[in-house]
Amino acid sequence: MESLNRVEISRSALIHNFQVCRQLAGEAAILPLVKADGYGHGMIDCARIFASQGAAAFGVAEAIEGVRLREAGITQPILVLVGVVPHTLPAIVNARLTPVVPDATILPALSRLAGASDSELGVHLKVDAGMGRQGTLPADFRDLVRAVLATPHLRLDGVMAHFPLADDRQSDNSADVLRTFQQTTAMLADFNCGKCCLHLANSGGLFYVAGARLDMVRPGIALYGYYPDGAAGAATAPSPRLRPAMRYATRIIQMRRVPAGSGLGYSHLFTTAKPSTIAVLPVGYANGYLRNLTGRAEVLVGGRRAPVVGRISMNLTLADVTDLPEPQVGDEVVLLGRQGQEEIAADEIAGWMETISYEVLCLFGQLNARVLVD
Repeated sequence: MESLNRVEISRSALIHNFQVCRQLAGEAAILPLVKADGYGHGMIDCARIFASQGAAAFGVAEAIEGVRLREAGITQPILVLVGVVPHTLPAIVNARLTPVVPDATILPALSRLAGASDSELGVHLKVDAGMGRQGTLPADFRDLVRAVLATPHLRLDGVMAHFPLADDRQSDNSADVLRTFQQTTAMLADFNCGKCCLHLANSGGLFYVAGARLDMVRPGIALYGYYPDGAAGAATAPSPRLRPAMRYATRIIQMRRVPAGSGLGYSHLFTTAKPSTIAVLPVGYANGYLRNLTGRAEVLVGGRRAPVVGRISMNLTLADVTDLPEPQVGDEVVLLGRQGQEEIAADEIAGWMETISYEVLCLFGQLNARVLVD
């Protein structure tokens, strides 16, 4: 039976966004980030679509995600970006995943497991070129490279870093990070380690940082239709523009006519100023439609905007449709996406939530029934 709350993921939008990134990347390979269940869009479906378009590799957060991709038939290299700890190593080796190594601590255990399976395991090293979050400092990079090359059953396949401010086009930080990364990895020429894939650019780096493409790029949010600097990026983007791939809709479960002076919902935060028509929606913070949207959000009903009124609760939200042509029970209501000529984007919802589009997409996509369309 179909859920009343439905998240639709557009296959054609995902393909379009991949091709926009492909055009910007030039000769660089593309590693789509499909962690966090594809930013809420469905990790396996997204990976299959991106693989069909020529993705060279994939990025996940944890080994379990990589294992699921292998079980789904994904054959490209899969980089485990953050979850390389002792208890995940057997899965990494058995599923032929590529661990991203931030320091030398894990190398002996990786070597033992790779040797036990009679295999050579490729690794990527993570440099902290200015992100300040994870990785080896530039001063320690030479020692880490030397340690990998001296460890049996391991092969150095790549080196990566991450931009902390690539979504800020006015900042000089990204140029500094790129320069630090290039200066640090230049010392690879001192080692006879063969071809090593260098990659730094996230979506912001791909779109906004000159010279950041290197050997491979790692787009995330852009593949799902949003710009890393939010509404500002969308407003100034040249053609071809990214297309949001997610649409989130529900159904009206009751129409209520209430008199002036009626308090609605928990704490009676909203009181009607006139006789009003209220649509009751079966959605709430259990579905990722967060409580702090109370008094801020709007929804689309019949292609027109209607304000959300009263406290959003776990499973119920109210919309004031007094000024709209009268909707009916069962009519579609759009919380995210397009209906008719109107659209509510994740960037707008993020503004109401006081967060970013990434969180909106993850919440909606992971907490509701999801279907791939077109």
